[in-house]
Order: sequence, then structure tokens, then C-alpha cells
Amino acid sequence: MTRKSLIETIKKKQSLLCVGLDTDINKIPEFLIQEYDNPVLEFNKRIIKATADVAVAFKINTAFYESQGETGWKNLIATIDSIPEDVFIIADAKRADIGNTSKMYAKAFFEKMNADAITVAPYMGSDSVEPFFEYKNKWIILLALTSNKGSLDFQYLPVDKNGTKLYEKVLKTSSQWGNINNTMYVVGATHPEDFLSIRKIVPDHFILVPGIGAQGGDLELVLKNGLNSDFGLLINSSRGIIYASSDRDFDIAAKNKALELTNKIRNIVKF
Repeated sequence: MTRKSLIETIKKKQSLLCVGLDTDINKIPEFLIQEYDNPVLEFNKRIIKATADVAVAFKINTAFYESQGETGWKNLIATIDSIPEDVFIIADAKRADIGNTSKMYAKAFFEKMNADAITVAPYMGSDSVEPFFEYKNKWIILLALTSNKGSLDFQYLPVDKNGTKLYEKVLKTSSQWGNINNTMYVVGATHPEDFLSIRKIVPDHFILVPGIGAQGGDLELVLKNGLNSDFGLLINSSRGIIYASSDRDFDIAAKNKALELTNKIRNIVKF
């Protein structure tokens, strides 16, 4: 999906919502396990159908599928195939390695699975990321400032005499590898104040924002500090939407939660 298409989808749906399909078989409704041969895929299909009208993106955390072995990989591919064409597909795989390995990762997720984007850890440097840029109309989403508490361990460390933080150095350097048409960043909603300084470094890039919902990120402040002229934000919610109910109406409950978050965004953002 191109940047132009993504922006058009945002305007059409009047939404910045990204729904995270972090599907844990131990958390889905019990009736699915009892009544369906493939309860995870059934769960995902219903969530996708229920939320696709307000979701501009789906983020699939691959660990939840890889942990299930062969069945999980098949469900990952089948889930991607179930997502409508007008929705941006993110493989949340957090890959990157030496060049020839990254080339195989890119082939797996961009060719075999047809994801629009993949999350990538930039800390091995440019040659570990370059193979992902070889694909036209595909996106690399680089980890910059993550939403977890452990982000404080390293990402704020000063790296020069001017007090530049490590995550700021990552942004400044990596923004030269690609461009606004193929590169996004992950910045957690648990760091809403930092969006101001981040926008000074990457004013025009899209930012994927986890940490809204279960992790307690500040949506209003993220939007205030992070929006740009092309909206520039994808607001992710996973557990807060997909596990809204464990009853037979789980998909309806998910739809309501997705709409609730979308309406909060609409109350602030002018589409």
C-alpha cells in the first residue's frame, strides 16, 4: 500500500485505528475451542469482519502464531488473506539480522505472506535494514521508543556530549536510510511528551503507536503532540479491543470498543 492510499483510507474511514491481532488461544472464547476445528482463525475472521469498517490497519503479532508451530504459520497466512484490500497489514515480527538473513525475512513477509509492512529492530545498523527497502510499496516500521517499561533501560541513555538520547540518535540516523514513503517508526503512547521532540526529527513520517488501552497510554496527548499534516499516526489497540468479551457476542463487543476508540480520535482529529 502506498502512502497516498493509506492517507486516502484514513480520510475515507475518518479513523487512525490499528487493531492488533495478538490472538492467544488461551484467551479466546471457550465456545470457539469447543465448536470449531480452527478456533483461532474463526476468532480472527470474526474480529476482522467486525472492525474492518473503522480499522485502517491490522497489526499481527507473529509471536502468537509462531508459538503454535505449523498450525500457527498457516493461521498467520490465512489471517492476512482474510483482511480486506483497503486495510494496511502490519506483520509485527521485529526482525533484522545481517544482510542475507534480513533478505530472507523480507521475502517471507513481503512475498510469501503479502504484508504491507514489517516491524524491524534497527540496532544492528543500516545493512540489516537495507534488504527490506528493496520492495516497492512496502514499509519498514523501525523500533524507536517502545511502550514497555524496559524502554527506560537503554533507549533514553545519552550518546553524546549534547545529551542526545539513544532513541533520538536512532531516529536521526535511520531517517536517512529510507524516506517518508517507505519508513515508519514505533513510538509508544506511554511516552506522550516525547512526541514533541520526535516530530522535530521526523516531522513527516508515519508513527505506529502501541500502548493505548491495556498499557494506559495518553491518547489525547499523543494526538496533540504527534499529528502532522498527513495525520501521521496509526493508533494501535490489541487486547482492549479483541478481548472485550469472552461471550458469544465477542465480535460485537470488539466492534463497540473499536468504535469507542475511533470516536475518541474523531473528537480530536479533523479528518
